[in-house]
Amino acid sequence: MKKITLFYLEDCPYCHYAKRAVKELTSENAAYNDIEIDWVEESVHPEISQQYDYYYVPTIFQGNKKLYEAHPSEKYDDCKRNVKKAFDVILNG
Repeated sequence: MKKITLFYLEDCPYCHYAKRAVKELTSENAAYNDIEIDWVEESVHPEISQQYDYYYVPTIFQGNKKLYEAHPSEKYDDCKRNVKKAFDVILNG
């Protein structure tokens, strides 16, 4: 199984977009269910998040390689498209 780390904050609206996108994408394409997601709430686990180079959440890493980092004012469709791109990189590696 391929694994990613997804950093988020519980009260972040963009992170809610990412959670929704993951749910929709995995229901639209069963292959995405083969991706193991390590959800890391950065305020709960700062010792983990401080080991990575990013500023905004949600952010997706495969190992130390950043696949996606949200940007301010990102819309849901942009988030979903970017999460999908990250998933496709994982699956097609």
